[in-house]
Amino acid sequence: MKRPTRPPGNRRHALLPVVALLAVTSVSGAAPGSAASGSPGVAAVVRAVPPRSARVGALFNGDLEGGHFCTASVVRSGGRNLILTAAHCLSGDGDTDVVFAPGYRDGRAPYGLWRVTKTFVPGAWSDRADEDSDFAFAVVAKSGGRELQDVVGANVFVSGRATGVSDVVVTGYPNVLDAAISCTNRPTVHSRTQQRIECPDFTDGTSGSPWVDGAGEVVGVLGGFEQGGSTDDVSYSAVLGSAAAALYREAARFGGSS
Repeated sequence: MKRPTRPPGNRRHALLPVVALLAVTSVSGAAPGSAASGSPGVAAVVRAVPPRSARVGALFNGDLEGGHFCTASVVRSGGRNLILTAAHCLSGDGDTDVVFAPGYRDGRAPYGLWRVTKTFVPGAWSDRADEDSDFAFAVVAKSGGRELQDVVGANVFVSGRATGVSDVVVTGYPNVLDAAISCTNRPTVHSRTQQRIECPDFTDGTSGSPWVDGAGEVVGVLGGFEQGGSTDDVSYSAVLGSAAAALYREAARFGGSS
């Protein structure tokens, strides 16, 4: 499936009715092993996300009128202006028509629109759409004289974490909904370079969703194998290793000097 006016996007099936909106949860996630958390062999729970959960947002073309096409999240950096998403959500040639709406809900951007000024996409993705490099960063401009991280906070980007050490919360924006959904479960190994998680109803638009552990650390980003998965109920992320760490450092350096 292709997203309108954007590069090839999340190949997820059309949204099934969301019937498990049972409760609310924070973007930063439940503590590993808590009662709200999933565990291997236990069905994941999809939850509605409260409006205050603003570290995750939707990506739009230009403004809110065209509909959102991917998900992104704020990650901590010295410049306080960095977001993380999937590489297949960005073209890598500037993407200055893209805006980020943190905490987007019901057609509104309660924390404003933040315009992307620079994107950082791995060369392996740009050259050959390498599924192990399906992660990207973007720097956003100030809004109202303030940096994004100062307005909504940020999660911590980490690399080198072993898959399945703890439960994670995956939060994303299906492109047929005007609100985010969230799922708590424990990732499992798909391959040496890919991890997977069982989360129902993560469809088109959820590419770029962060996988956040109980410490507020981003340990995955929805994408990778089959650009995030060919079914609604299983999602993937590239294992975030040295290449992701190097790209983060490059983006953070640029953002700090912008």
